[in-house]
Amino acid sequence: MEPLPTNPDKQLPPVSVIMPVLNEERHLRGAVEAILAQEYGGEMEVVVALGPSSDRTDEIAAELVREDPRVHTVPNPTGRTPAALNAAIEASRHPIVVRVDGHGMLSPNYIATAVRLLEETGAQNVGGIMHAEGENDWEDAVAAAMTSKIGVGNAAFHTGGEAQQAETVFLGVFRREALEQQGGYNIEFIRAQDWELNFRIREAGGLIWFSPELKVSYRPRPSVKALAKQYKDYGRWRHVVARYHAGSINLRYLAPPVAVCAIAAGVVVGALMTPWGFVIPGGYLAAIAAGSVPAGKGLPLKARLQIPVALATMHMSWGWGFLTSPRSLAKRVIASRRPAVLSEA
Repeated sequence: MEPLPTNPDKQLPPVSVIMPVLNEERHLRGAVEAILAQEYGGEMEVVVALGPSSDRTDEIAAELVREDPRVHTVPNPTGRTPAALNAAIEASRHPIVVRVDGHGMLSPNYIATAVRLLEETGAQNVGGIMHAEGENDWEDAVAAAMTSKIGVGNAAFHTGGEAQQAETVFLGVFRREALEQQGGYNIEFIRAQDWELNFRIREAGGLIWFSPELKVSYRPRPSVKALAKQYKDYGRWRHVVARYHAGSINLRYLAPPVAVCAIAAGVVVGALMTPWGFVIPGGYLAAIAAGSVPAGKGLPLKARLQIPVALATMHMSWGWGFLTSPRSLAKRVIASRRPAVLSEA
């Protein structure tokens, strides 16, 4: 692996931070200010890809551009995340590319640590923990569910763990050469584009590295409806990845659809044949109620009481999305084959 390029005076390599945004007036300023305040001695730029927002996102972005010359914007008329990411990559210019979301808050030494890990491991992409933090009781409940094994299984970027090789990581800090080699993000993957890109990088022989040293604070969805849509989309598009990349599925991803089928079968059997059928949905409810106890340790009572709701919403929505994912989505993705819109330059 080639060492990271550095300036002649041995300064740290310059970094481009890319951020896709759509209706992010609530968090955009804080997210960008957390980037600009990074404890990093190298040159840095921030490229914000603006979707067609209906709130004050564009106005706030324009203020940030006026306030700091390191901040730039590019249009993303489609509003889709992978198109935004590719547009921001094309508009950026540095050898290290850091992906950040408009509602993500980088820890102060995130970029410095990531650049060091790229050099130490030789990885093409490094990432860390998606540290969910709420701002009210419901969001605290979702955050607890999203960081527990009963909620997300053994996904290290949710629950933590030792530094190690990984299938995927949250967001990611890339060598630009890896992005260019792969042609960027597959614009057909409205969701799961990170997992799909990391799969291609691994297939090409690249290393994806997880480290608990890296932490990004994440704001959970503010309602049951929004959380259900998020996880339904996750399940739907994860099934597309499985169809597009044979052999990319594992048991952790199959648990939610199996649970949905088992609970539905139990309810039907219980209603039409024997009350024993209700043992399955009853057992599931008992399991998430018990699992919410350690997950909610230290939270207010109102937040703890909502954790089972968050868990059930995540599991059932993900499973339903996976089961109902139309084959036409995979056909559209497969038909495109060329995954990216990055220029050849």
